[in-house]
Amino acid sequence: MATRTDTITWGGVLIRLVASLLLVFLTWNAEGWSYYHWTIDPLISGVRSFSAIKFLAGALLVAGWVVFLTATRRSIGLTGTILVAAIIGGVIWLLISSGIVSANSGKGIARVVLIGLSVVLAVGMSWSHFSKRITGQADTDVVD
Repeated sequence: MATRTDTITWGGVLIRLVASLLLVFLTWNAEGWSYYHWTIDPLISGVRSFSAIKFLAGALLVAGWVVFLTATRRSIGLTGTILVAAIIGGVIWLLISSGIVSANSGKGIARVVLIGLSVVLAVGMSWSHFSKRITGQADTDVVD
């Protein structure tokens, strides 16, 4: 029996969301535990402590960003990205106006924005599967 690999489950969407959260929060976060704080900030401060492990971690992060951004661009494009970002912006506005997130908390706003960015990337990684399920049409890349 053949396994179907062209469908998506909520578990698949959750895995994509967790992967995008890891990518975004490992790159930079307001808590100070990120690649930026570990590598870039010391270099800016004049501490010259770049090592092979920092290079490898940076290369892995760049590879992750390339994969996620390329998939998002191909899947939802600029217009879709703007629409998803607008919806997330509305949710952030609702969270602030409801008092769930304080507009005076820089860390809180940073966390919400990073989660929003992660959602945009996760939607970009998942949208082609949803679109195919909804419309029955598959996305393809034209290769000349």
